[in-house]
Formats: sequence, C-alpha cells, structure tokens
Amino acid sequence: MENLSNNDTNIFPNPQQSLPNATAVLVLGIISIVGCFCYGIVGMICSIIALVLAKRDSMSYTLNPQLYSSSSYSNLKAGRVCAIIGIILSALYLVFIIIIIAVIGIAGLSHPEQWMRHYQ
Repeated sequence: MENLSNNDTNIFPNPQQSLPNATAVLVLGIISIVGCFCYGIVGMICSIIALVLAKRDSMSYTLNPQLYSSSSYSNLKAGRVCAIIGIILSALYLVFIIIIIAVIGIAGLSHPEQWMRHYQ
C-alpha cells in the first residue's frame, strides 16, 4: 500500500468522515431519556449537552455535507430527537417532584398537630 503511485490513488474513493459528536449526541440523548427519572436533573443536563453538540455538528454538516457520511447525520438527528424527548420528560418529572414536595409541605403546615404528635 505504501508503493501507490498517483494513478493508483484513484482506486480508493475518498471516504467520508463521520460527524465528530454524532455518537456522543446519540448516547447522551438516550441517557437523557433514562436519566429523566433521577429527579429530572441528570436527564436535563444530558439533554442540554446533547442539544449543544448536535447544533454544532449540524452546522458543520450544512456547511460541507459532502465531507460527512449520511449515516452519521442520521445518528445526529436521532440523538437530537432523543435529547428533545429527554428534556421534555425531565422537565415534566421535575415539575411533578416539585408539586409532590409542595403538597406534602402544605399538608404538614395545615395540620401541624398531627405531625408533632408523632415526634413527642
């Protein structure tokens, strides 16, 4: 392979690169869906990171689509969709947890004698 002349290099087509963060975006998007049940914090963080990386790679792809493979762009789009789903689920779960804590707090404040009776 080292003895290739200029004419022999045309035998091998120019391989397209994969987008640098396509796999990371896909993994972070999937983790964001799974991590949304960790009080919404883990899913929210992974979703935000995945969306930032997806935006950067999407801009790179739109500038030079011939440099990158279409399969890596498909992975990027799938990861972006997973990250959007993850951020929505994380936000809903976080709101749900806040409502539950508020309801328990209001219940404790409305009848403090019931709660204090258990500690005496």
